[in-house]
Amino acid sequence: MKFLHILSISILAFSRLGHAQSTASAQVATFNIVSPQLSVKKNIWIYLPTDYSHSDKKYPVIYMHDGQNLFDAKTSYVGEWHVDEYLDSISDNKSIIIGIEHGNENRLNELTPFPNETYGGGKAEAYLNFIINTLKPHIDLTYRTLKDAEHTTIFGSSLGGLLSFYAIIKYPDIFGNAGIFSASFWFSNRIFDFVSQTDISPNSRFYFMAGTNESEEMVFDQEKMVELLLKKGVPKAQIKNVILEGGQHNEVLWQQNFPEAYQWLIEN
Repeated sequence: MKFLHILSISILAFSRLGHAQSTASAQVATFNIVSPQLSVKKNIWIYLPTDYSHSDKKYPVIYMHDGQNLFDAKTSYVGEWHVDEYLDSISDNKSIIIGIEHGNENRLNELTPFPNETYGGGKAEAYLNFIINTLKPHIDLTYRTLKDAEHTTIFGSSLGGLLSFYAIIKYPDIFGNAGIFSASFWFSNRIFDFVSQTDISPNSRFYFMAGTNESEEMVFDQEKMVELLLKKGVPKAQIKNVILEGGQHNEVLWQQNFPEAYQWLIEN
């Protein structure tokens, strides 16, 4: 079974979720930013560390896809990751988290670097161009950030995992770390060809996670990609390869495993 995680939820069902009370932490704020690359206005969620207003430190930044599902039950369509609750609960919540609104009916186009014969897509360059040339400059100008690749992470699940993996391979000078949950490598075999033909930065760090009950291909494809990275010269210490017995393709799996991934990714 293939997973797009597009979720054909009816408008009525989504509207019902809108009546839920907000569960977002006081550390979470939102703003809108125009994306000329996508010809849309994007809603952005930002989590600031609890000590941000009391310090003059600069912070690493994690850019995450499907921002609706990260912080707030009111905006989530299938359950939230509780990213803010987790970070509020730890003393070393030393990262700024940026949640990027997915494109609804354009989500598939935004998060897939190569097209699929059945589903189409393959227009991720415009979305990445938005992050790199519009959103990141705005964040770096507005907030106290560590701007270099070593302290910049891109993170997502399903198609967002696929896109995060592609981004760190294609733009290692921008993204030094990637959180890759349940990546949809099946969407196009061209992702494997792309890696085979690309020089991989030995400094890039990859956190892979997949569950054994997601699909027939999920674990196999993840293991195949890890082996490919090792053959390309990525040090084994730069790769975390997590396989969870019984894990299913849903927000519960990703929410439960965010803390461990976060801690590994911020270890620089």
